[in-house]
Amino acid sequence: MKKFVAGLSVSVMAIGALAACGGGTDSDSSSKTSEKGSDKPEKIVIWEDTEKAETTKAVAKAFEEKEGVKVEVKEVKMTDQQKKVALDGPAGKGPDIMLLPHDQIGTVVDQGLIAELKEGEKALEPFIDTAKSAVTFDGKVYGYPKAVETPVLLFNKDMLKEAPASMDDLYKLSTDLKKDSKYGFLALWDNFYFAHGPIAGYGGYVFKDNGGKLDPSDIGLNNEGAVEGFDYIGKWYKEGLFPKGLIGGGGGQAMDQLFGEKKAASVMNGPWAVAGYKEKGINLGAAALPTLPNGEPIKTFVGVKTYAVSAFSENQEWAEKFLATLTNAENAQAMFEKYNEIPPVTALQEEAAIKDNEVAAAVFAQAKNGVPMPNIAEMGQVWEPMAAALQLVATGKQDGQKSADDAVKQIKQQIEANNQ
Repeated sequence: MKKFVAGLSVSVMAIGALAACGGGTDSDSSSKTSEKGSDKPEKIVIWEDTEKAETTKAVAKAFEEKEGVKVEVKEVKMTDQQKKVALDGPAGKGPDIMLLPHDQIGTVVDQGLIAELKEGEKALEPFIDTAKSAVTFDGKVYGYPKAVETPVLLFNKDMLKEAPASMDDLYKLSTDLKKDSKYGFLALWDNFYFAHGPIAGYGGYVFKDNGGKLDPSDIGLNNEGAVEGFDYIGKWYKEGLFPKGLIGGGGGQAMDQLFGEKKAASVMNGPWAVAGYKEKGINLGAAALPTLPNGEPIKTFVGVKTYAVSAFSENQEWAEKFLATLTNAENAQAMFEKYNEIPPVTALQEEAAIKDNEVAAAVFAQAKNGVPMPNIAEMGQVWEPMAAALQLVATGKQDGQKSADDAVKQIKQQIEANNQ
């Protein structure tokens, strides 16, 4: 996603002192052993996202000085890495470490592209629970969390002095502002990425989580709680608290325009929207989303950018040792201060760099309430049926129960057809 809230307060030159904690493969040299020890490769290779490699290079240099293993950092666009590893890995030209969105983990494991971590659950001790779940697939650990993203409440401090504690408060504000043709709160709830929040908050779920294993045969998107979530979403549209222009492909642009024109007091959006809103001159505040009328949090989807070890790497032990260093609290904080991507490291929650940054603190708090986007391949069959169901509810053409039932029926049919 897009960067937000700029600022670098930790010198990258100081990172050399941060490599106290330890954790790859252009095959030309990385598989060779060094003279210092037969168990050490001369080099491991990490693919880092484009324009986000400076901190990683500094950590790599310190790691080499301490451990005697060179770490080559190559910039490869994150969204291209899966495809490139599928081609380069078997040819011995791929990296030891790659970067991917966590929801691709199930797919790349099925494709045989990444390896289960040898350190297992021990590797995840520094991270928040949501991030731990995100990188776990079929009960096994497949990556080190780098950064977390999730929608939060973004509000105009000139219209709202502080973030409301409950959605009931926002509902009242919305009804009060309606007479002035303004809006108290806007959300793209015909889009399942955002609508998952209230649906899950009322008790719905995509796939049942059985101790770290997602069961695609158990879909909870039309259970009693999910239907209540559908109906709650429909209420905002039915009562005119969301404008009709918010429905469909142009909804995001319409929401941004209303918020930018100060016709909406608050929106549900992610950190990627912050820079644009500030450019519009909004006195921006951020907070975790308010609680639902049932007292439960809005359980947003959480995305986690994840470092994983290539299944083709001959240096997995050293790759993991470097990743443990790269993602430790000190280096994760340095990366945040350089690139403004929020690290899901538990120890950083109370650090001033996070705590004093409204957006970062909001994302951190909301991520703890959220649900990792399912990382199994069957998730690909969910988006379209749920989008269709939500639009029927938003336009008042169908009630929540019928829409939810139809969506789940279609999802199951598509999963079955795809598996065949």
